[in-house]
Amino acid sequence: MLYLDYAATTPPYEEVIDSIAEVMRRHWGNPSSIHRLGVQAERLMQRAKKGIAEILQVSSEKEIICTSGGTESNNLAIKGYAQLAQRRGRHLITSQIEHPSSAQAFAELESQGFKVTYLPVDETGLVLIDALKEAICEDTILVSLIHVNNEMGRVQPIAEIGKLLAAYPQIKFHVDAIQSITKLPLLPREAGIDLLSASAHKFGGPKGIGFLYCREGIQLQPQLVGGGQQHGMRSGTENVPLIVGMAKALRMSMERRDTDLERMYRIRQLLVDGIAAIPGLTVSGSAIVGDMAPHIVHFMYPGTKAEVIVHALEQSEIYISTKSACAAGNKEPSKVLLAMGYEPSQASSGLRVSFSGNETERDAQTFIDALQRVVKMLAPAQHKYEVGRGRRR
Repeated sequence: MLYLDYAATTPPYEEVIDSIAEVMRRHWGNPSSIHRLGVQAERLMQRAKKGIAEILQVSSEKEIICTSGGTESNNLAIKGYAQLAQRRGRHLITSQIEHPSSAQAFAELESQGFKVTYLPVDETGLVLIDALKEAICEDTILVSLIHVNNEMGRVQPIAEIGKLLAAYPQIKFHVDAIQSITKLPLLPREAGIDLLSASAHKFGGPKGIGFLYCREGIQLQPQLVGGGQQHGMRSGTENVPLIVGMAKALRMSMERRDTDLERMYRIRQLLVDGIAAIPGLTVSGSAIVGDMAPHIVHFMYPGTKAEVIVHALEQSEIYISTKSACAAGNKEPSKVLLAMGYEPSQASSGLRVSFSGNETERDAQTFIDALQRVVKMLAPAQHKYEVGRGRRR
């Protein structure tokens, strides 16, 4: 089996599984209870949060809000801040290539009367800084951008944007770092980030748990109400085992990041070169190495349904994806690729390969060889598409 869908989810570390099981066995008290079992669970949770805060180099574990994952973190940051701060302004800025959990949060806010500016991107998927500058007005209260696009892997200049926004103290900066955390260096305080979303299952942790870094002093409108846990920001009994597992997975992934980064870039280049050499395939994004995430390669095969290639490769136990996992069932052309200027036929044929850095050169070649076989098998249908396309012109 060759699993190349790490951007969708990662296999949890064995050590993380063991830690979760141990906490479930021994520390099952409710962390809100005042008796010994509850106090033990609460201390364990706070220790895990402190570990996350130390890795991010932020002020305190109080700035870490544990959530059910990336979707909740994005919703809490975007809607939570906009709804609470709307007396100071009702203008929000994001981009045309955000993850659905952010894009749909903004759509909901628009239905509530907020004005949203969706920044354009260039042909490589880069958010246009000049467009951001032009969009800022007196009514702007929030800028929210994805660090690494989950679909095609374009990296945004977050630190540069954070520096720009430092001149506008009324504007808070939210970053969706779900695809980048543990892959690329990003420290919230250094980059001028006020709110940062992360999800554990993207870095070897369990599903169903994530966190939102919320800079001290920033208040959010809770999206879940009830017992007032986590300083009233996110009610609900905290999932101590998963919080501990998330903190452990984050630490383990950060410890190996530099080593993994070198391997991932090497494997990525092999994949890019191999895919680009196959007639009919087009690699998207920038050709500059640092512009793209080290663990994602995106390409297109116009005239062919992307899911056909996915299932053909699956027959050889090679697993890749179309779009993002959250949008894979959507048959519409990719909004990300359309925003980058691709035709609908191209935007409907996108495929994503994502990996861990543990792969070998042989693994990369195994994928390329299998992809070549699939493309060769589909070549007659592709030829008909090209001929028909020529007639339409």
